[in-house]
Amino acid sequence: MHRRRRTVLVLSAALAAAAPVLTACGNDAHPGAAAVVGDQQITVAQLENRVNEVRAAQRAAIADDAQYQQVVAQSGGLTRDTLHSMVLDRVIDRAVQDAGVTVSRKEVQTFRSTLEQQAGGAKALETAWLQRYGVAPQYLDDSLRTEIEAQKLGTVLGADMNTEAGKATFWKALSEASGKLDVDLNPRYGTWNVEESTLDDAKTPWLRKITPEAQPRTA
Repeated sequence: MHRRRRTVLVLSAALAAAAPVLTACGNDAHPGAAAVVGDQQITVAQLENRVNEVRAAQRAAIADDAQYQQVVAQSGGLTRDTLHSMVLDRVIDRAVQDAGVTVSRKEVQTFRSTLEQQAGGAKALETAWLQRYGVAPQYLDDSLRTEIEAQKLGTVLGADMNTEAGKATFWKALSEASGKLDVDLNPRYGTWNVEESTLDDAKTPWLRKITPEAQPRTA
């Protein structure tokens, strides 16, 4: 539902990057966790709350019941897409931190104002982000911050996202950040694939192994 999603302007251009594939399989017991990213857990409850907020925003934006049900049917992967975004945001945060990149509140506000003008107003921008990328209005600023972070990271790295070399440089930085964070997904939701920046189908149960088999993880 959000194939362009998170880094709408930058990461979308990098999806064809030839980066190493790193996957994270949940071999350790993390009760109640949808994912573990560094020392932070994304709990199943947090994930479900975020999904419910998107559904509530969709319901508020669509008066017609039939149309709403159609939207729900078309966004059946919302939970996985939402988790994808929540993990990727943390990976990008780490990558920009490592690169010494910062984004100010003023930059976010300026970026938002520009997009609002292009969209035809604040409400129109919120609706567009909700429909296209599954972002509830209350998280729009966070989404825009991540967008700016990705753009600035590409600039600091000297990565021309119009070239294969530039894409590879960008994804290498994310892969390195992922390695430091040791992303571990609950296989109920899949595994993390850095090359395509997607959640792949899971093949291992969350609590199956007694002896952990460490897998290179991703972001």
